[in-house]
Amino acid sequence: MPERIIGEQSIFASLSIEKRRKLYDKACELISENKRNLIDRLALNRTRYVSVVLEDIYQSHNASAVLRSCDCFGVQDVHVIEKNNSFSPAGDVAVGSSKWVDYYKYATTKQAYEVLKKRGYRIVATLPHENDTMIGQLDLSQPIALVFGTELTGLSDEAIEGADGYVKIPMYGFTESFNISVCAALSLFSVTERMRASKDIDWQLGVSELLDLKLNWAMQVIKDGQNVVKCLMEKI
Repeated sequence: MPERIIGEQSIFASLSIEKRRKLYDKACELISENKRNLIDRLALNRTRYVSVVLEDIYQSHNASAVLRSCDCFGVQDVHVIEKNNSFSPAGDVAVGSSKWVDYYKYATTKQAYEVLKKRGYRIVATLPHENDTMIGQLDLSQPIALVFGTELTGLSDEAIEGADGYVKIPMYGFTESFNISVCAALSLFSVTERMRASKDIDWQLGVSELLDLKLNWAMQVIKDGQNVVKCLMEKI
């Protein structure tokens, strides 16, 4: 999807739940039944219980690969910190995942952490330190924001010191770390599988969030979707 702005209100915020349902039904008249069924099915597996934070990723193809992994594991939000390196999804690596995943940009690590903590996230930095918690034992009793650092120097001191916890992936070889995109994929697999298997975690989107997501996805499928949906809104 297009880049999201923190604090920006959904264009559907003024509509009641019932009107959003009607709008979605109208929008789906413009797409195939198969595509609607796919949107309906995949939206149910989307989560914001786990989010990803990327701090100053140097190589855009690595950041784009993380977006692709987020889409594959149903993680909806990616938070990108651009202190020195700007981020723009690389289409050949992201394989269209930027159409389905929301990403937010921040100028500083402090700003990103403040926003996430206000939203109730426990910020967990990924580090290869000896005393860190293994990814398979990470406490998932509250929403988690997993933080991954740049390929060159890893996470900044600010990112490490501001985190609420630390986690690592078990390694048994001579190499000291995984590639950033591999690290993110392995971490997300472990965390989201345990999250979905738990009967105590309410990880799915609420009704309002779910409808907004499906409407946003429908706009990605429909030609000139944003303008078309806005026109439909005026008729609801």
